[in-house]
Amino acid sequence: MNTHDTPPAVQAARALQDLWRAAGLPEATLAQAELPAAAPVLPSSFNITTAAQASLSAAALAAVAIGQTRGGPVQQVRVEAAHAVLDSMAWFTVNGQALHLWDKRSGAYRCADGWVRVHANFAHHRDGALRLLGLPTGPDTERAAVAQALAGWRAQDFEDAAAAAGLVVAAARSFAEWDAHPQAEALRAQPLLAIERIADAPPRAWAPWREGGLPLDGLRVLELTRILAGPVAGRTLAAYGADVLLVNSPRLPNIDAIADTSRGKLSAHLDLDEAPGRQALAALLREAHVFLQGYRPGALAARGFGPHEVAALAPGIVAVSLSAYGPTGPWAGRRGFDSLVQTATGFNLAEAQAWGSEEPRPLPLQMLDYAAGYLLAFGTQAALLRQAREGGSWHVQLSLAGVGLWLRQLGRLGPLGPLGPLGRFGDMPGLPAQRPPVEPYLETVDSGFGRLQVLRHPACFSATPAHWRRPSMPPGSHPPRWP
Repeated sequence: MNTHDTPPAVQAARALQDLWRAAGLPEATLAQAELPAAAPVLPSSFNITTAAQASLSAAALAAVAIGQTRGGPVQQVRVEAAHAVLDSMAWFTVNGQALHLWDKRSGAYRCADGWVRVHANFAHHRDGALRLLGLPTGPDTERAAVAQALAGWRAQDFEDAAAAAGLVVAAARSFAEWDAHPQAEALRAQPLLAIERIADAPPRAWAPWREGGLPLDGLRVLELTRILAGPVAGRTLAAYGADVLLVNSPRLPNIDAIADTSRGKLSAHLDLDEAPGRQALAALLREAHVFLQGYRPGALAARGFGPHEVAALAPGIVAVSLSAYGPTGPWAGRRGFDSLVQTATGFNLAEAQAWGSEEPRPLPLQMLDYAAGYLLAFGTQAALLRQAREGGSWHVQLSLAGVGLWLRQLGRLGPLGPLGPLGRFGDMPGLPAQRPPVEPYLETVDSGFGRLQVLRHPACFSATPAHWRRPSMPPGSHPPRWP
């Protein structure tokens, strides 16, 4: 589908409307959303502007609906497209310094019959890939050595070997190749955002609205997520007033972006491999409204914290699960990050074709992660609204690959007439886009990581401006208890 004949404001409004209706929310609330028209914000053949604007608007509008249900004001929500897209670029500085977020060995490599993308940002993933290639582990092995070693592999053979070793690698596929894959077939049978009642429970009473408060005041979100999509969901809910308690394992590393995504949260350590850690998590769950987790399907269930076990501990809770490739199918348990899912599901080759490039080309931002984060926040709040109306315990599910399918359905930005041997597309209005400056959207705040320069939250509320009440703090800064 091409979208070049549809005005941008109509594209975003239609996407928001579709999300809202699929979640079973009141149609009348849509009139409170304002999505100003915008040209493409970043150079891409994909409709990332609509994806960012619509997904964030859905999360913000759901917060407004919750606030009104609690007796708060009826208010408008305005989401400027440029601000939403720029907020999805993981742009921030610490003490005036921009951090380098990618390991030098991460990226695309040519194989004997195609391309693979390696994710090496964590040392154990980097060393696992190096070991698989017969190279010295550690930070000193250069990218050129990795390229030389991979040149003798078939792309899917290396992908399969890496997956068997618990590593994170993806072979580059075309859309046609991905669509023929059994995991794509499983994905097509699932909704973008699954919101399912999984147990009976009475409606949980919310505290009444307090003058000057935020829509989610008093709602407790227990967050066990990592990297970007899950943390963005928790950060979004915190901006709307929720008490978000981020729980990390003291055994696992984190990425530098945690300084940005931890805004508004409490941050504690628990070791779920030890009985005291599991007991402490169970105690926290009994007082939580939401359990947001982003570990591989089955990982927390093996420790006693699957959705149904959580619902038994805390009747009426909303359990929220993020996965890379979806909850069913042959890849349901496979590890994956945004960059790898883009590669495996066809985006990198499609974007390369649009630009006339032979090398796989990623989207200009990690749109699957950020749209997933906003959609998780939206789905969480939609389930909370349904719990208040209908009772029950609920399970919300979303996958990065499912978000990718949704992004494809939003269309390409221009006529797809192939030109030249690589099938370069002519006259694609998204490709010449120039990134606007971030300066109009910045604020500077103190944190436990240092002085942060970050983007303000992009959703503008007419009566209760979204903001973060707590500074971003390193993992383990707070005790594992509710305020």
